[in-house]
Amino acid sequence: MTTALTFAPVGDCALSAVFGDTISPDINKRIRHVVTALSEETASGIVEMVPTYASLLVVYDPLIVSYEELCHHIRCIAADAKSGETSDTVRIVEIPTVYGGEYGMDIENVCNHTGLSESEVVAMHSGTDYLVYMLGFIPGFTYLGGMNQALATPRLSTPRTLIPAGSVGIAGAQTGIYPSESPGGWQIIGRTPLTLYDGSKEQPTLLSAGDYVRYVPITEEEYQRVAALGSDYTVTVHEVKESELNGNR
Repeated sequence: MTTALTFAPVGDCALSAVFGDTISPDINKRIRHVVTALSEETASGIVEMVPTYASLLVVYDPLIVSYEELCHHIRCIAADAKSGETSDTVRIVEIPTVYGGEYGMDIENVCNHTGLSESEVVAMHSGTDYLVYMLGFIPGFTYLGGMNQALATPRLSTPRTLIPAGSVGIAGAQTGIYPSESPGGWQIIGRTPLTLYDGSKEQPTLLSAGDYVRYVPITEEEYQRVAALGSDYTVTVHEVKESELNGNR
């Protein structure tokens, strides 16, 4: 059953389109369908779009399109998005990750909370392809869906003032990657040597909403090798049909 689409004005030149109230791949797919359709239009009056888990913020030029016209247009586009379709091609981006030790200083906390061994945590965490629902908090920070509930661990009681770039963390039932140095309260279980955000590039983020993340466990030596290569390292990307995705691998 599709949740009713609702709208609300945000100031005099933006609106919020709310597609539901849960974290759902089907809801997020409808949002991505709308974003893609609006992005392909010309002279639409759209200035910027910010997708979230279950809503879409659309900034527009009221001299080109009115609030009412845009709401109607988005509703029509959303109605065409069939959540059951699985013919779309998606990207699975491999994220090499070294787990534990100085790179994953909180993995013992996760083990103690979940009752799992470190090897079980690594195998379970790297055994799922995660949907990138949205980017936020800081530029390029990934909010990923699909983590095994057995790994769910509360945030740190006292957030750290500085978390290294590339840190892979768990917070409750979510997992994600810190693209740059930042304060934060997620349980850090590993780190990737990849650069997830580079503001000097035309496409500053490695990942986009709608991509899938596949964590690939690596050794500390491999981490150092990839880090030394920097931008010369070729990120592994698989393009597959959504119908071929099956969550846990």
